[in-house]
Amino acid sequence: MPGQTDFVAVADGLIAGTADAPELIGSRCRNCGVVAFPRQASCAACTSRDVEERRLGRRGTLWTWTIQCFAPKSPPYAGAADHQTKFVDMQLDVNLRAIVLFYRECADMLRAAGAEHRNALVVNMASLAGKSPQPWLSVYAATKAAVVAYTSAMNKELNSEGVKSVAFCPGFVDTDMTEFIRDTVPPEEMLRTTDITAALRFLLHVSPACVVPEIVFQRPGEAI
Repeated sequence: MPGQTDFVAVADGLIAGTADAPELIGSRCRNCGVVAFPRQASCAACTSRDVEERRLGRRGTLWTWTIQCFAPKSPPYAGAADHQTKFVDMQLDVNLRAIVLFYRECADMLRAAGAEHRNALVVNMASLAGKSPQPWLSVYAATKAAVVAYTSAMNKELNSEGVKSVAFCPGFVDTDMTEFIRDTVPPEEMLRTTDITAALRFLLHVSPACVVPEIVFQRPGEAI
């Protein structure tokens, strides 16, 4: 029925509205006016915590596209003999298949942007697990390693057309996804979301002659 809410977001707090008229949920800093998506508890620009929710417009200019992949919340952790097919398929679909389909659907737009300014950028969210696989996270780690490999392949395929791809490979970031490990790794020792956004800002300011294929984010003393 028109107007009914029949879509499911990959995580809470990202999308509001209805299937016919979805709205992205962002935030606006009352101190400096910076608008961010997804909604932030503090401002990445001025660090103020005086932030309000802001529903974002449904039309605008696409400057960059970040593929944010989440491991299924229940259960991403399983031993070799305990994997459930539906959760294996879910991780493959969300972490890897979505990226492949994104490039297929957006190839023409990426090439058009590359032809215009030679600096089109795709950010693929991999993980430190893709560089350093861990036990009981084997499927998740495998999908993230595939993201790194696919990103490298896209650079070889599309760099000549002005399209660059980068794989972000962060360790534990202080978000809802890392609640399970906070007894072992305190939030204050985790990476910050602002570390990730700072890397993105850097990438948006490099010249067309500079390709950064991947960025690994790790905590002090954390080895790959």
